[in-house]
Amino acid sequence: MIPKGAYTNPYRATGSTVDWDDLRIALAVAKHGSLSAAARALGTTQPTVSRRLDAFERRTGAKLFERGKSGLTPTPLCTGLLDGLDRMEEGALTVERRLAARDTGLQGSITVTSLDWLGDHVIAPIMARFGGRHPRVSLALINDGRRFNLSRSEADIAFRPGLFDQEDVVERKVADVAYGLYASPSYLEQHGLPDFASGCAGQSIVMLHETPPRAPMTEWMRNVAPDARSILRTNSIWSQLAAAEAGEALAALPRVLVDRRLTLRRIETPRPGPVLAVRLGVHSDMRRTPRVRAFIDFAVRELEKRAAELNPH
Repeated sequence: MIPKGAYTNPYRATGSTVDWDDLRIALAVAKHGSLSAAARALGTTQPTVSRRLDAFERRTGAKLFERGKSGLTPTPLCTGLLDGLDRMEEGALTVERRLAARDTGLQGSITVTSLDWLGDHVIAPIMARFGGRHPRVSLALINDGRRFNLSRSEADIAFRPGLFDQEDVVERKVADVAYGLYASPSYLEQHGLPDFASGCAGQSIVMLHETPPRAPMTEWMRNVAPDARSILRTNSIWSQLAAAEAGEALAALPRVLVDRRLTLRRIETPRPGPVLAVRLGVHSDMRRTPRVRAFIDFAVRELEKRAAELNPH
């Protein structure tokens, strides 16, 4: 994703036919293979990307892409430019991170990304409390299943299960989250308690799409209910919760999110539910920024207060 403030252009010389913004659009199209995918990465619209790219090619007289049924293919000229554009983009990102990390005290912006339920249920209250104490800090929370690239300033801080694989990202474990198996009273009335000795034959389950951080959950469900029928796969805990509350299936859900709900009942299983580690990641250029450091310290303390709720024994 192009850094925040991507369309402010301090590098364009008066009268120049080369605009850094247009170069970044061309780079995004080449990297993502289509106008729509590039638009999503840039945080703009497909017509805007198409219009800017066409205008850039007309203005410079350079054909950068071949248009075909399978999409856009970089021309040899474009391919030759990509390495230089990559270095330019990385240089601009480095400058932006260092400017953002300058010592300005407890003021400025912090963008945090997390998963749907974790961000909504756990991280949002922490951010709201921090924001109430520090009115000069502007906070934004983006809950999304995709992995935001901290090196490219898509966010400043990330909370999520699993390890970070980006360069120059410092990470630390900040919480353990326990999961359990749940069903609604109406589901249990119709189907009865699962018979784990028989592999839960005759039961229905909803599952998460398998991704590396969630692999322990998928493996656990397959072990405790190998003969249950999977009626739905989803990328969201909220949709799993809704399916279970509707009385349609069993679901593995975070205990901190569900234990106090009267609409669902936790079922004892022969093997304890999985416990996933939640990690905080921050780019090394940003971690000592006063506002970022203060927020991380605050968030860690708040998560420690909820440790027994996040991972009940």
